[in-house]
Amino acid sequence: MNRIYSIDMKIEDIRKAVCATLCANVNVIERSDGLFFVSTPFSFSDGDAYSIYLKTLQTGGFRISDMGGTLMHLSYENDIDKLREGTRGKVFSQILSEMDLLEDDGEFYIDTPADKLGAGVFHFGQALTRLHDLTFLNRVRVESTFYEDLREKLRNYVDAERIHENYVVPNVPNANDYPVDYFIEGGAQPLYLFGVPSKDKARLATIVLQHLNSAQVDFNSMVIFQNAPDIPSRDLSRLMNAANDMIASIDSSDDFERKLLRRVK
Repeated sequence: MNRIYSIDMKIEDIRKAVCATLCANVNVIERSDGLFFVSTPFSFSDGDAYSIYLKTLQTGGFRISDMGGTLMHLSYENDIDKLREGTRGKVFSQILSEMDLLEDDGEFYIDTPADKLGAGVFHFGQALTRLHDLTFLNRVRVESTFYEDLREKLRNYVDAERIHENYVVPNVPNANDYPVDYFIEGGAQPLYLFGVPSKDKARLATIVLQHLNSAQVDFNSMVIFQNAPDIPSRDLSRLMNAANDMIASIDSSDDFERKLLRRVK
């Protein structure tokens, strides 16, 4: 078995080897506008490099800035305003606080003394990575933000006083055990709407709908998925058989408006 280093290699030699590799992947390029661009191994998931720039400060030291590049890159596939709202917004603020990251009109930056510039650059890269990870929230947080988005979208089309959340359907056996996500007033029949971000919620929505149907409740039902193709086919089929209407993705604005308004007007 080949070894890169001998077990007898001195710690200083190992340190030099590691530093040499890191330094080979970092470059500083002076620009005509007086800024210095820092090329690093840090990159977004699509391969685009992080925007890291240095600006000398009159008080000494440097300002390390992304010049607005991070939010611009995230905006390609995300609604930037939503990163500052609800669960995402709390995590966003927490990252800024924990990483001592400052923001000015979409530009993220930190100020650092000259003798700590190297550590500052890597700290800044770590902070930008955490901000980028906002688009890859864990499962619990993803579900939480889905419901926040669904609530906001409903209110864009229906007056708030016509929307009843976690609604317990009257005259149903054990009704408290079978609440619906939303009851929306205004249609010829009550509209019971379910948000489905996961297979577990797909199964629960199916159980609730089957219970209401067995109780011979008169209603229309609609299911709005975070992304229907993510639901296992058997769970999806059972839910399709139980519900009246579906919207495959919460981002399908045209279907959302057309199908929802048809039911409640």
